[in-house]
Amino acid sequence: MQSFYTFLALDLARERAAEAEAHQRADLARAARVPQPSVVRRTLAHSLAAVSRGSAAVTRRLDDCIADDLARSLAPSE
Repeated sequence: MQSFYTFLALDLARERAAEAEAHQRADLARAARVPQPSVVRRTLAHSLAAVSRGSAAVTRRLDDCIADDLARSLAPSE
């Protein structure tokens, strides 16, 4: 029975060592990975959204001016 416990302890130690090695490999792989372009993508998206909002504001302002001019031209003259 004593030798069975010895084999169990050795097997458990081997499993723990393998698990620790797997974690170490995963940490190394994570550290060696190339950074994702998400920061660049997010910055570009924010920039394009700002340009879009700006152009929408300019378009609305132009539409208001054109609508006023059109209303004045269509108004009955006295």
